[in-house]
Amino acid sequence: MSGRLNPPHPISPKPKRRSPPYSFVLEALASLNPEVRPMFSGYSVYVGDNIVCMLRDRPNAPEDNGIWLVFADPFDTSDDPKALRHEFPSIRPIQLLQGKIRHWLILGADAPNFESESMHFCDLLLARDPRLGRIPESRKTRNRSRIR
Repeated sequence: MSGRLNPPHPISPKPKRRSPPYSFVLEALASLNPEVRPMFSGYSVYVGDNIVCMLRDRPNAPEDNGIWLVFADPFDTSDDPKALRHEFPSIRPIQLLQGKIRHWLILGADAPNFESESMHFCDLLLARDPRLGRIPESRKTRNRSRIR
C-alpha cells in the first residue's frame, strides 16, 4: 500500500438532452411544422399556438409514459362519446396529474394498440379536428401583449 491518495473520480459530463420519444408522431405531423419543447418530464408538441400533446418516456412513473393528449375542452372520462373513448379505447387519466387537469389524457405506451391509436390521433390533428389542442394561458397572455 502506498501513501498516495486515490485520484478523484473525474466529474461525469452532464448527459446531453436526448431527443423526444415516439419520433413516429413527429414524423406523421411534419406537414404541420410542429414545435417541440422540453416540458416537465417530456416534450410538448405545439401546432401554431395550440399545445396538442406531450411525449413522455421516463423511468420515474412509467405508468404515465406515452402520449399525453390535449383536448380543447375538459370532460369526464366516462364512456361519453365526446371523450373520444370510441376512437381511443386505451385513453385514460394521467396519474401524475391526479385528475386535476381534465383536458389532458394519456395513450399509455403500455397499451396494446399504442401505435395505431397514436397514428389515429395524428390523423385527426392533420384533419384539424377542433376537439384537439388548446392555447395555453401563457401563450394567450403573450398574444394579448402583442396586440396592445
